[in-house]
Amino acid sequence: MSQPWDYIAKLVCIGDSGTGKSSLTIRLCEGRFSSSHDVTIGVEFGSRIVPVGPPASKSLKLEPTNNSRTHSSSPIAPDVPEKPVISGLPTPPRKIPESQKKMKLSLWDTAGQETYKSITRSYFRGASGALLVFDITRPSTFTSCTQWLQDLRQIAEDGIVVILVGNKSDLAGDDPERSQRHVTRREADEWCRMNNVVRYVETSAKSGDGVERAFLEVAERIYRNIETGRYDLNDRRSGVKGFGATGGPSTSVPKTVTLGLNDVMRRGGNGWTGNCC
Repeated sequence: MSQPWDYIAKLVCIGDSGTGKSSLTIRLCEGRFSSSHDVTIGVEFGSRIVPVGPPASKSLKLEPTNNSRTHSSSPIAPDVPEKPVISGLPTPPRKIPESQKKMKLSLWDTAGQETYKSITRSYFRGASGALLVFDITRPSTFTSCTQWLQDLRQIAEDGIVVILVGNKSDLAGDDPERSQRHVTRREADEWCRMNNVVRYVETSAKSGDGVERAFLEVAERIYRNIETGRYDLNDRRSGVKGFGATGGPSTSVPKTVTLGLNDVMRRGGNGWTGNCC
């Protein structure tokens, strides 16, 4: 049986409360939209396996990166008409198409309320990608993106892939009188340029428009970083893991020790009070 995925990557969805982060995660993982969703407390989790690299990546039409490696093995044959075989000559060997790579996205949907920021910031560690989400109908959520990005870059590993996502594009109609848009594409693109964010994508969790594109683009850029050797796939801090890889001693997670009542009483003389309250 073939392996279910080649790589697994940790992604975080961050941004103000009410911007639709949970709805985007549900749309990607479950393919549905819920008009009513409880406020996220702390962090919620989802996952989805997506294709990365060629041939699926061709549909994204991303600009080539200067540091991307070329695949010298198993190149994909170009779409050209086959030449007729000339009788008496050996048939040239056919080029074998490259097998499709798959990445499991481990999605961490964080709470946007100020009350939970101290909790959600801790989940930034070990993330290899982030979707910074704002609501195109609420300018205040766009303004907050600068602080969210600063917090992310202070805690996450260097080189984390960040994409700015303007959600609720279904409320931005073609009719200026009915449109509820208050943040333009030009403003968002300029913000990305000023803050060194790779891309701006508009989405609608309600209709599904742009949702796959946003997550696939983050995954594809992480895959390109894998190809250039930017991650240690055995180090959990990188936020990326290869299939079958294991973390080294320096990245192992301490075991959780559960103490019973007898354990607590026995530790009364070692710094434990032994008294209630």
